[in-house]
Amino acid sequence: MAFFKDATGITSSRAITRMHKLIWALIFGGLLTLVLGVAVKRADSTTGWCLVAAGALLASAGAMLIYARSKMKTEP
Repeated sequence: MAFFKDATGITSSRAITRMHKLIWALIFGGLLTLVLGVAVKRADSTTGWCLVAAGALLASAGAMLIYARSKMKTEP
């Protein structure tokens, strides 16, 4: 039927808005955790390195989501 548009591969603006919020939360939360880990590392090396690793993982997940977002098609 010509009334319905073929929506395969098109992402709604609501989903993109949620993804933007998640991306920035992951990036800034990851960087904050990473810096906190560097500060804690002086007092407790094991906890500091765990926080640094977790922060780096979160920030890199946000960066990967930026790449995934660049490949999405949006509604016209």
